Amino acid sequence: MSIELIVPTLGESITEATVSKWLKKIGESFEADEPLVEIETDKITVEVPAPSAGVLSEIKVKEGNDVNIGGVLGIIGESDETIPSKEKKPLKTEVVKEEKTKTKTDSDNQDNLKKDSKLSPSVKKILEENNLDSSKIKSSREDGRLTKADVIEHLKNPPKKNKKSTVGKEEIVPMSKIRRTIAIRLKEAQNTAAILTTFNEVDMSQIIKVREAKKEDFIKRYDVKLGFMSFFIKASVMALQEYSAVNAEIRDENIVYKNHFDIGIAVGTEKGLVVPVLKNADEMTFGDIEKQIVELSSKAKKGTLTMDDLSGGTFTISNGGVYGSMLSTPIINRPQSGILGMHNILKRAVVVDDEIAIRPMMYLAFSYDHRIIDGKESVGFLIKIKELLENPSSIVLGI
Repeated sequence: MSIELIVPTLGESITEATVSKWLKKIGESFEADEPLVEIETDKITVEVPAPSAGVLSEIKVKEGNDVNIGGVLGIIGESDETIPSKEKKPLKTEVVKEEKTKTKTDSDNQDNLKKDSKLSPSVKKILEENNLDSSKIKSSREDGRLTKADVIEHLKNPPKKNKKSTVGKEEIVPMSKIRRTIAIRLKEAQNTAAILTTFNEVDMSQIIKVREAKKEDFIKRYDVKLGFMSFFIKASVMALQEYSAVNAEIRDENIVYKNHFDIGIAVGTEKGLVVPVLKNADEMTFGDIEKQIVELSSKAKKGTLTMDDLSGGTFTISNGGVYGSMLSTPIINRPQSGILGMHNILKRAVVVDDEIAIRPMMYLAFSYDHRIIDGKESVGFLIKIKELLENPSSIVLGI
């Protein structure tokens, strides 16, 4: 008895996915819960496991094609089922036309024979389902005719594919679904929101001193390093509590003020930017924050983030400083109304108490939706963050 491999529900807002890679080939057997195919949505990449042990008897959606949630990816047969191996007697082959020149090699003639020969139904089926070119598959027969065994061997050990195409001096690479969605949503944010950015700078001296003094004790207690991000998250939450419009969103013709503080942390991956969310960050300790940042960053790089990891953010922090950025204007993550941009720390000459001093300084950028946040609020919000970061004891004490 055959069963259908269905695209699972991946999130309330996700309606379709793209098949990025089949992990099993036609005719391969597997155990229950073993990953069969990798699918990509506009947010995450997930593996679809086998609902039961069996054999992959048919692929319905080929790699690179889209499929709706609930759609059929493939057909699973029982373990004792096999793809028919007995080939029907081939029909009379077509006569190969004589070549006008005698410069063709024996291998060329063999390829032509494979191409023109009548294939068995089982071989045709596998070729069609896997989008294979028969002329690219090596035959084990003297007459060049393909057998099912030849095709299965080709599937198990396929030649390396180069998805890039070269046109003159350019290479053309198809955009991934995640990259396409990032492009669409960033452009939508620019077209919909009235985005402005205000800047300030923060003296990181005191935070650096705290980290240096407490780093060993922190590792012993929480088994994780004390980073800068936990200070920024705590400072952001305290500023959001004071400036509620920054933690709000426009929904239809209403302003929705959030009484929860779920902070998104922008993480760059090979497939694009993702924003995992720290839920209820206001209730987390520094140790909780640092542990979850490490966990979410690891999952992002491995491609194992879940929809729950990516859902529900009310405010986002982006750290371009890890790439060496000195200053930038981040784009808000819709439907949120604000995003804080961190940058690299550089020692600069600044005036402190009417004297020139060398201090580790960081530029801060706060992009906001001017439809809901006024200029006075945006400047006040960023100054609040600056003051808290320059006096980390205020963050620890919550004042």
